[in-house]
Amino acid sequence: MSSQTMYGEPNVEENLPEVLMRVVSELHDVAYLIERIEPQLLDIGGDQIMQSADAMKVLQGIDLAVQKTRGLAEFIDTITATIPSEWVVDVATALSLVKLTEMQKSLGAGMRHGHSQPLTKAAGDFDFF
Repeated sequence: MSSQTMYGEPNVEENLPEVLMRVVSELHDVAYLIERIEPQLLDIGGDQIMQSADAMKVLQGIDLAVQKTRGLAEFIDTITATIPSEWVVDVATALSLVKLTEMQKSLGAGMRHGHSQPLTKAAGDFDFF
């Protein structure tokens, strides 16, 4: 009899480096999709969009999101090279933990713990060192 997660899904162990490389691929796809937003906003808003401080913050936020996404992908790619191919991960359990974390966040009245970007900051806001 195979074991199951709390959601009734069967436990499926997969090679950890392969799973991480799929995550890297997805992050590169996300960066590409985010990057495509900026030219579309410029097409919709025209040249006058560049005169708006709020629009500039949005465009800077888009650029920052692309940079962070690519940075995460590169970091995961780099550490994946050091992980032995024999290491496996139970993907169903890992995804269940992600679902639980998301539920905790949504029930936490907007409080974010362990993240670098507070909810009170606007897209494009940044702090100097």
